[in-house]
Amino acid sequence: VVGAGGVGLRARETFAGGAPAVPWLLAVIMLGMGMTLRAGDFVVVAKRPWALLLGVAAQYVVMPLIGYGLAVVLGLSPELAAGMVLVGSAPGGTASNVMVYLSRGDTALSVAMTTVSTLLAPLLTPLLVLLLADEFLPVDAGGLFVSIVQIVIVPIVIGLLLRALVPSFVDRMLPALPLVSVTGITIVVMIVVGGSSATLLSVGLLVILAVVLHNGLGLLLGYGIAAACRVSVPSRRAISIEVGMQNSGLAAALATAHFSPVAALPSAIFSVWHNVSGSILASYWSRRGGVPATSDEDRENPVAEPES
Repeated sequence: VVGAGGVGLRARETFAGGAPAVPWLLAVIMLGMGMTLRAGDFVVVAKRPWALLLGVAAQYVVMPLIGYGLAVVLGLSPELAAGMVLVGSAPGGTASNVMVYLSRGDTALSVAMTTVSTLLAPLLTPLLVLLLADEFLPVDAGGLFVSIVQIVIVPIVIGLLLRALVPSFVDRMLPALPLVSVTGITIVVMIVVGGSSATLLSVGLLVILAVVLHNGLGLLLGYGIAAACRVSVPSRRAISIEVGMQNSGLAAALATAHFSPVAALPSAIFSVWHNVSGSILASYWSRRGGVPATSDEDRENPVAEPES
């Protein structure tokens, strides 16, 4: 993924015309997500609704507002400003589950947050983009709703049906799904960078700064909010990573379809950067230790001592 941006920039003529393929690539990734979901992934909804509600609320409040604020403070162009709001209004990214696992965080909560925020995306993402980005560019909230249903909900439902109807086939496919997802996101990044190369070359450092701040503040505020509400340390790590890591591929697809390739640039950079920052944070937390909140005792007692 990191190298995809450079490839897209160097071979921009090759990838610049690939925008129509972006929604299809995301649909394939979301199909894979649907195939991996199990009934057990939703147990946390009943076991610890407070932590889940807190995390999803932080996801859809903190990141959109940070995206809007950075766009205004940094004086980004209307297309880039709309792109910042859009990536901030996207649901949690699937890579966050891996980062939470590596950080010894609450993986069950992470998976539940990703799933619930994704299922809420058809309603919340268009509404937030309409409220925050309409001053930058005209926003077709209805069109965004339809696109998210087509790109996200329909593939997830198909994936769930496949798991229910042909579980043996799905089990054989599961080992290949991570590679499919990484390949899809890599191609999306190359297409977006290739289609917005002129903007990237002219204001690239400013956009990178905006994305780094967006991600960093999301990670920080996610952890701070969780700590203030006294959830367990593993849950704090999960909420922090879930808030800071976005489904930037979905945001890129929506920006390309409803705005312009330039509006998708923050999402493409986010796709690269949040994997870097998430890996660094996960490595730091894994070295500090901690036990994932997977035991019954931890589920029943989510309040823990502050992490120093």
